[in-house]
Amino acid sequence: MPQFIRAPRIVIAGGGTGGHVQPAIAVIEEIERRGQPVELHWIGSSTGLEREEAASRGIPYYVIETGKFRRYKSLSTIPDAVRVPAGTIQARMILRKLRPDVVFSTGGFVSVPSVVASWRIAPAITHEQTATVGLANQINSRVARMTALSFADAADHCPVSGDRIAVTGNPVRASLAAGDRDNAFQRFGFDPEVPLLFVTGGARGSSPLNIRVEAVLSQILDVTQIIHQTGPEAHSHDFLRLVALRDALTPERQKRYRVVEYIREEMPDIYAAASLFLCRSGAGIVTEMAAMGMPSILIPLPGSGGNEQLRNATVLGRIGAALVLDQNDATPERLLAEVRRLLASPDELESMGQKAKQAAVPDAAARMTDLILAFAQATQSTRGR
Repeated sequence: MPQFIRAPRIVIAGGGTGGHVQPAIAVIEEIERRGQPVELHWIGSSTGLEREEAASRGIPYYVIETGKFRRYKSLSTIPDAVRVPAGTIQARMILRKLRPDVVFSTGGFVSVPSVVASWRIAPAITHEQTATVGLANQINSRVARMTALSFADAADHCPVSGDRIAVTGNPVRASLAAGDRDNAFQRFGFDPEVPLLFVTGGARGSSPLNIRVEAVLSQILDVTQIIHQTGPEAHSHDFLRLVALRDALTPERQKRYRVVEYIREEMPDIYAAASLFLCRSGAGIVTEMAAMGMPSILIPLPGSGGNEQLRNATVLGRIGAALVLDQNDATPERLLAEVRRLLASPDELESMGQKAKQAAVPDAAARMTDLILAFAQATQSTRGR
């Protein structure tokens, strides 16, 4: 373990979505597992998922202005062009006060002001979760001392190279592996003898995916039980509509369907119990499914930045760990047929799960933590305190 003059002061920057929050949680869990004393701070947006996560862990949280970077024309581009410089000034004031040993950016537009503001204050490490390099990290990597990649192929899309790149994998929470199958079935009132399908469009949900499942829900429930994460009602009206649909089902089918807005502490148990995932292909869920050996049907979000969701899905699809469907091809009838086919083929599901593990980097959290602590130690040595 590195020798520190005092507990290293680490500022986490980033969030907005679950994919940009979970790597930070994985690193926090790894630091805790090692028993390494640290002083954590988190800089993020006023509305992102990271604010709630920081609060739940007692981590001091600092709100700054943030703006989204877009490859398409939008009226929001103008106000966002003002928010980013304002957020950078705010972040610089915070960092000057904290004087951290290292800034750990989990990428995304929320992280950019803090990484830019870290210049000449503290070294920054920015992490890219996807199989490409997003617009935010195209900017971050030019300022950061190190760009950590989840996939080696992403180096081809990175503005920097050589010793400013490290392939760490995407950190996955160790707690995900501590799930209990029986707890999941008891928690949701399910029959442990019936296969379990988990449907999710990510933390914010996916209406196209929800609508497709809704269209054939009754037929799917003939062959499986479903936990359906719809995303928050504030983001769409899918949750309440699906709750009403559930209430209109026969009593037997109602027992097989649980609809929720957001999954939190239940996730490890769901990984332990599910037979199959039906979901989008954000970097976080793809990496987690690889680590957990979970077979899946993936429907990449069309037009995601740099086509990143298709690239993520391809990581599992090309080795036979996932069935990847274009959204246009993923009709309700096609999804029903594929779910039926896969759940009727336990040997194929097991094979897909084993192949998923081949894409995993089991020690990604440890690699990232080593990198962060090494930079923190170097900063303390340079400053001499």
